[in-house]
Amino acid sequence: MKLTPYTHFTGRQNGNTLFFENENGKKAIPVNSTSEVYCFKPVTLTSGAIKLLSEKDVPVHFYNKYGYYRGSYMPVEDQVSGSVVIKQAEHYLDEEKRLYIAKQFVEGIKASMLALLKSYRADASAIEGIPVDGESPAELMGVESTLWKEFYALFGSLLKNFEFRERSRRPPKDEVNAMISYGNSVLYTVALSEIRKTYLHPAISFLHEPLERRYSLALDFADIFKPITVFRVILRLVNRGKIREEHFERDAGVMLNREGLRVFLPELNGELERKVLHPGLRRNVSIRYLIRLEGYSLVKHIFGDRTYTPLRAWW
Repeated sequence: MKLTPYTHFTGRQNGNTLFFENENGKKAIPVNSTSEVYCFKPVTLTSGAIKLLSEKDVPVHFYNKYGYYRGSYMPVEDQVSGSVVIKQAEHYLDEEKRLYIAKQFVEGIKASMLALLKSYRADASAIEGIPVDGESPAELMGVESTLWKEFYALFGSLLKNFEFRERSRRPPKDEVNAMISYGNSVLYTVALSEIRKTYLHPAISFLHEPLERRYSLALDFADIFKPITVFRVILRLVNRGKIREEHFERDAGVMLNREGLRVFLPELNGELERKVLHPGLRRNVSIRYLIRLEGYSLVKHIFGDRTYTPLRAWW
């Protein structure tokens, strides 16, 4: 059986340039201004491309046809600190310390939900009335599940051109679920890339249970930012008629087609690069950089320099 790649990446060292090749020709991508590479279709990477990506510390993330994360090529980490990893593990192993951090993550998720819903003038009292309390991370995960259930119902009521009744996965059963799956997967890998720059170990988490074959701290951080990035983009695209039924295709489930990805992914990337005024730094920073700041704040917390609370009051 002959396998034909859909796309092909090559690299040119002297020009710091990646070349993206497909049936439409070749496109130059300056690697110095590239933070990650996302592959939603089958690709090949030449040895030259891998060498260039490694030297510039640019990870490559791979997804299946429904947008689910399958794995990454990660350059050798230079942002490594044994003392941070030891402190991080100590806070995971200490039940009280872990519970505090896990609770803060859920508080951040709740605040992010409220920020989005209130920006659309939705009645968010059901979510406001849910207390963030629990005696274990598992109980807090139950609180998070309740928050998402209420949030999904309110989110569905804000959509004008598509119907959304419930969350469905693997595969998504409708167009909105398809966009949620793609968006969540991208946000997870963005969180993973930002965590790598903070000295934290991405597999030692506090709300989600660390498991083999996944970077669960990226799940902890990504969940805080989903409502104000992924769901905000979906609402904007759907309600303004920028994404339509012809942007999707079906087999066992529903997925964005090539044209749909060309609409959805740039919009999501634009949202991640959107600048907001950070009151502590007193300057504008991107939403993407806020994820990294969450990591820095957690590092300061585990070393006892400052108590961790999510960046949420001003969204």
